Amino acid sequence: MSTSSNPASGSDVVLYDTPAPGVALLTLNRPDRMNAWNAELSARYFGLLENCANDDNVRAIVVTGAGRGFCAGADMDALQSIGGSGGAPSAEAASGSHLQSFTTTVPKPVIAAVNGACAGIGMVQALACDIRFAAAGAKFTTAFGRRGLIAEYGMSWLLPRLVGTANALDLLMSARVVLAEEAHAMGMVNAVLPADQLLDHAVAYAADLAANVSPTSMAVMKEQVYADYGTTLGDAEQKALRLMKESLRRSDFKEGVASFLEKRPPNFSPVSR
Repeated sequence: MSTSSNPASGSDVVLYDTPAPGVALLTLNRPDRMNAWNAELSARYFGLLENCANDDNVRAIVVTGAGRGFCAGADMDALQSIGGSGGAPSAEAASGSHLQSFTTTVPKPVIAAVNGACAGIGMVQALACDIRFAAAGAKFTTAFGRRGLIAEYGMSWLLPRLVGTANALDLLMSARVVLAEEAHAMGMVNAVLPADQLLDHAVAYAADLAANVSPTSMAVMKEQVYADYGTTLGDAEQKALRLMKESLRRSDFKEGVASFLEKRPPNFSPVSR
């Protein structure tokens, strides 16, 4: 599978590829540092996510890491510079200027293919993806408590919703290492694959979404899921009724029914903005 740095920004710390129609592949590319997160990687990554969000040819996004790890957390050089400068105002040196939750606002499915070590801010970003596949034996750790830190970058919101309060507090307080198999049992990852099958599986999954699911439907459902965490069931249902009426008026609804009846692949429009 070839990789490219295009759309170009002059930086190869995140590679961009199109391995299947409608699918963008973003590869964190600092393998000598286990893809440790720094401001340059952050800017490139979120810039590419924004490009994907605005590109009608991209309908699903896969994120993985180069080499043996997914992302081993914040670059320790950046963390040391924070300690030397007196604290929180310099935290962007490790994380970049973007909110990590930006991933949840991208109106397209973002699928993490966790190929190895996934720690700290790297784990935050994996959790901010919509779906997670992991290589057998991949290691997860929140890490923060063992660095004298707290549940950073929204992990206190993301993690309990995937694994429950007790498991989240265990993982946050102990910062113990969890293998992919236990992460799957907890509900943190959707499936565990042999390492040599992981990326192909994630790309095939994304390609199926790109080819057969309405991009607008996926965008609306993603917004519903994240927004409805803060509402009551009744309010969520009332909003769903309004959104359903809107969907019935879209051309995608007619195309979805017609393609089913005619036993052919659908030809859905790009995301309606």
